[in-house]
Amino acid sequence: MMRIIWFIESVRKRILSHYNKIINHYTLKHNKVVYETLPTISGVLKIRNQGKFEIKRNVKFNSSIESNFVGLFKPCTIAVMPTATLIIKDNCGFSGISIFCSEHITIHENVNCGGNVSIWDTDFHPLEYLSRRNNELETIKKEPIVIEQDVFIGANSIILKGVTIGARSIIGAGSIVTKNVPADEIWGGNPAKFIRKTE
Repeated sequence: MMRIIWFIESVRKRILSHYNKIINHYTLKHNKVVYETLPTISGVLKIRNQGKFEIKRNVKFNSSIESNFVGLFKPCTIAVMPTATLIIKDNCGFSGISIFCSEHITIHENVNCGGNVSIWDTDFHPLEYLSRRNNELETIKKEPIVIEQDVFIGANSIILKGVTIGARSIIGAGSIVTKNVPADEIWGGNPAKFIRKTE
């Protein structure tokens, strides 16, 4: 009996994997994502690209609960607004990532993000209450984000607009990063603050 259950489950997984590959390929092409090599995607990637979205080589997305048991609560979701540019360079890895790019986000080589990290270069809404009331979208603040080489961002962290994270730095799990992080430092907390040098 156990062998039959194992066989049925393995067939189900193979069929689902094949189906997901077809959906992901269509999603990348339909959204005009430019990539040097096809990213590795576990699960189904959710993309809305109205701007410029480039993926370089050897990028991985864990986009299903089964793909990473850290506690993902959603697939990877990526939105690039009109006139915005998102560039993800070589050897980056994401699990349940949320990227919202309204101006410019660059993620450099060898960046790894823990489960459910969010990277947002916009406030989404006006900060002044009358502007919110009158839906004055032109007053929404946006600033580019740069994440440099070999950065690690811990699970459930949020990287906010205007932030540059320096090369080889580490962001502790659950942090909210509101200002620049120099290279080779560990930051954590809400808002994130300097903890110590990496060495």
